[in-house]
Amino acid sequence: MALNEVMIQFFEWYYPADGSLWKKVSQEAEKLKKSGISAVWLPPAYKGCSGGFSEGYDVYDLYDLGEFDQKGSVRTKYGTKEEYISAINTLHQQNIQVYVDIVLNHKGGADGTEKVMVRKVNTENRNEFISAPFEIEANTKFNFPNRKKKYSDFVWDYNCFTGVDCAKNVQESEKCIYSIINDYGDDWEEVVGNEKGNYDYLMFSDIEFRNPSVREELKHWGKWYYETVGFDGVRLDALKHISPDFYNEWIDYMRINVKPDLFVVGEYWAFDDVYVLEEYIKATESRVHLFDVPLHYNFHHASKAGKEYDLRGIFNHSLLTIRPDLAITFVENHDTQPFQSLESSVDAWFKPLAYAFILLRQEGYPCVFYCDFYGTCYAEKGHDGTDEHVTMPKISVLDKLLLARQNFAWGEQYDYFDEANCIGWVRKGDESHKGCVVLVSNGEKNQKTMQVGIEYAGKYFIDYLGNNKSKVLIDKNGLGNFKVNAGSVAVWVLKDK
Repeated sequence: MALNEVMIQFFEWYYPADGSLWKKVSQEAEKLKKSGISAVWLPPAYKGCSGGFSEGYDVYDLYDLGEFDQKGSVRTKYGTKEEYISAINTLHQQNIQVYVDIVLNHKGGADGTEKVMVRKVNTENRNEFISAPFEIEANTKFNFPNRKKKYSDFVWDYNCFTGVDCAKNVQESEKCIYSIINDYGDDWEEVVGNEKGNYDYLMFSDIEFRNPSVREELKHWGKWYYETVGFDGVRLDALKHISPDFYNEWIDYMRINVKPDLFVVGEYWAFDDVYVLEEYIKATESRVHLFDVPLHYNFHHASKAGKEYDLRGIFNHSLLTIRPDLAITFVENHDTQPFQSLESSVDAWFKPLAYAFILLRQEGYPCVFYCDFYGTCYAEKGHDGTDEHVTMPKISVLDKLLLARQNFAWGEQYDYFDEANCIGWVRKGDESHKGCVVLVSNGEKNQKTMQVGIEYAGKYFIDYLGNNKSKVLIDKNGLGNFKVNAGSVAVWVLKDK
């Protein structure tokens, strides 16, 4: 990864199901490049259970990129296969890398059922089986009749799955999690962490990675996918629920046989346990970058607590502190949006501060969220069943923070984490960049004397974001008295002559 790269998650959960996203990617590619974006994370591109309305995480057919009439639609929510490939090509023309979303934990929307032997599981302790083996009619048959074996003739059956959460011959009120007894075991696969005893099962028909035929099919698919669309990296979904042994094998196969420099980032959702992320990194021998979920929760809590939050601890217990080389930092994503399953949104007032933390420091590879870059509004059923309207405004200062990352946030870093409500740091710059001074306050307006270097003596610094109109004169010792407004961020840079 080159210095000062920035990724954008180019979608959100409530993006309209009108087939327009791939076309918008193409339209926005030049703007993204000018904004300092160097990589784009695109959503799952294959057909899901709900066809043209699927966000892509309810995977049905990995080989259908909007090409076949399946699940009531040819196109996906985001567009057709041709539009998808065109979008990727357009991004590449702008020298922007493309990271595709890989969802291999489960499959949904089966084409048929099978009679299988199962055991009921305690949903809160998946290692506890609460029934003797018995037979159910499970949604475990996938043969994709409308694709007619194009690209692959692999048929998925119960030997390809470890568990399900529904059965055709079981009443709705009796639904639970069923562990499938197949040729590869009668229990769950080994995963990192002990949440719910064993969190192998998440949803739908859970894929059985102990089956060597499944592993070979998914390698075949990975190679086909790359040769079909040409991507630079992958975002791996739901790592918490998948055996790390499988991904060690799959990643090695892709890097040896398909793309040696394949970039890999994974989602392991750990609310406040950075050490389970470290455990996953060890299990995968540092093959995978991880989203810094604990840091996101620090931002979430800080935005709710206001001036009661001690900013000196903003990076505490984050992946950034223990493996900065593998940390993908982010403020918000599609799962944290209001009314989503992992809702933990960051209040709008704090987002400029949070983006300064991930964009203007040395450590980490930042990921910008679509909603913060463009803004969005949507309606969703509230917890009481009534329609509620959500507005996530565009973060107006984000454009300048992105440019500040490209133009000023370079060189050595010196921290001034000496006050609970006002912290800052200096980036010294390098041969090509002059550096900057960043000051953040979650309380009242404040000021801090910071060292920029005697080479700047007698020169002026101005606030690049325009929040402070005054200039700062650097004294003979290289010190300046820099200011920040209440609940705000200031980025001070050398004033042009």
